[in-house]
Amino acid sequence: MPSFDVVSEVNHHELTNAVDQANREVSTRFDFKGTGSNFELNESLITMNTESEFQLQQMYDMLCSKLVKRGIDISCLELSDPVVQLKTATQVVTVREGIDTPEAKKMVKLIKEKKMKVQAAIQGDQLRVTGKKRDDLQAVMALLKEGGFAVPLQFKNFRD
Repeated sequence: MPSFDVVSEVNHHELTNAVDQANREVSTRFDFKGTGSNFELNESLITMNTESEFQLQQMYDMLCSKLVKRGIDISCLELSDPVVQLKTATQVVTVREGIDTPEAKKMVKLIKEKKMKVQAAIQGDQLRVTGKKRDDLQAVMALLKEGGFAVPLQFKNFRD
């Protein structure tokens, strides 16, 4: 029986490269000279350190442009509130991975509303879709791409 998995993943190697490129750019830009601004990557947390809240916004824009160039969807980023103290400002950007349960339930509900001849099952942080025909599965893929969900979706393990 044909099936595929719907997942939300980030390529960690490309994420590391994008953060390194952003660090390189921040160290060479004239408006950041002498501010000690930098990006720190720890697992799925990116910490931005600089002097002011305005510079934090500039750094976030810089990071987003580097991520997009590397093929990482920026809708997986979650920005926390900035912490501004006298001459330091820090902000944490969380890189979300996996499909959380409420989002997966929305996907299953959307598939069931369209009355497609497939079954969708939530398996941890991914969604498994099975059906009798390959065309039905491809229609589900198209439906989920247009769904406008909060996380970027990838389709893996397509099996006949």
